[in-house]
Amino acid sequence: MKLIIQIPCYNEAETLEIALNDLPKELPGIDIIEYLIIDDGSHDDTTQVAEKWGVHHIVRFKQNKGLAKGFMAGLDGCLRNGADIIVNTDADNQYCAQDIQKLIQPILDGKADMVVGARPIDETEHFSFLKKKLQHFGSWVVRKASRTDIPDAPSGFRALSREAAMRINVVNDYTYTLETIVQAGREKIAITSVPVRTNAELRPSRLFKSIFGYVKKSVVTILRAYMMYKPLKCFTFLSLPPIFIGLGIGIRFLVYCFIGAGAGHVQSLILACTLIIMGFLTFMIGLVADVIAANRRLLEDTQYHVRRMEYDALYRQQKMEREASRTYRVVGDVQEKEELFSGERVLL
Repeated sequence: MKLIIQIPCYNEAETLEIALNDLPKELPGIDIIEYLIIDDGSHDDTTQVAEKWGVHHIVRFKQNKGLAKGFMAGLDGCLRNGADIIVNTDADNQYCAQDIQKLIQPILDGKADMVVGARPIDETEHFSFLKKKLQHFGSWVVRKASRTDIPDAPSGFRALSREAAMRINVVNDYTYTLETIVQAGREKIAITSVPVRTNAELRPSRLFKSIFGYVKKSVVTILRAYMMYKPLKCFTFLSLPPIFIGLGIGIRFLVYCFIGAGAGHVQSLILACTLIIMGFLTFMIGLVADVIAANRRLLEDTQYHVRRMEYDALYRQQKMEREASRTYRVVGDVQEKEELFSGERVLL
C-alpha cells in the first residue's frame, strides 16, 4: 500500500520545511510513503526548499493557476506515481500531521473513499468570531447541497483512495474543497469525516483577502456545483416565482374582465404573459441543462475509464521495474556469496 502526501504551494519557502518535518515517515498499514509538492508558480525558493529536503515528486507551474488547478495537478501526479491513497495538506502546517493515520484509517478499513478532516473551529484561536460563524454556515449549505454530513467543508486536510481520485473533477478556479464534497455526495462516492487537530498559525490565509470576498466566491462555487449536478431541480425552483406571480396577475385581470372593468388593465395582462413566458423559458433551460448533465455524466464515465487504463498501465510498469530491480539485487547478492564461498574454499 503506497501513500503519497501532496502539498500545494505558492511562495511557501518560509513555512514548507516546517510542514515537511512534521510529516510521518511510516504508518501502520502503509508500505511506502512518498511526498509530492505542487509549486503553483512561486516566485521564491519553494522548489529549492523541497528539493533540498528530499521531496520525491515536484509538479511545477510557470505561473500561478490557483488552488483548484494545483490540487488536480497533484492528484494526477500522485496517480501517475502509483499512489493507492492520497493525502492533501497545507504548506503552512495548519493541520496536525500526526492525525494523518486517523485520516487514512477509514480508507484502509474499506469504509470510505474520501475522508475530510474536521477542524475544531470553535476552539481555533486565530479564527475570528465572524469567520467561525461563516465556516459553520458554509458547511451547513454544503451539507444540504451535497446530502452529506461533513461538518467542516472548507477543510483542505483530506484523504482520497485511488478510486475516488480518478473520479474527481474540479471545474472552478477558486478552490477544490467545496466542489469535491458536492460532487462526492451527488455521485455517491463514499465520504466521511474524522476530527483532526490544528497547529498554531504561521501566516495569514492567502485564499481570500476579505471575508466578503470569501463569502461571495464560496456562494458562487456552491451554486455552480449544485447547478451542475441538479440542473433541472435548480431551474425548476427558479421558474416557479415568475410563473406563480404571472398567474396571480393574470387571474386578477380575469376578475376585472368578469366584472366589466378589464379595459383599463391591459398592462396587467402583458405583465402576466411576460412573467409566465419567462418562467416557462427558465424551465426549458432546466430541461436542456438536464440533458447536458446526462451527457456530462457519460463523458465523466468515459474519462474515468481512460484515466484508469492510463494510470493502471503506469502502475504495472512501475511495479515490474521495482520487481526487476529487486530480482537484480537478489541475484547479485547470491553471486557475491558464491564468489566469496568459492574464494574461501580455494584458501582452504
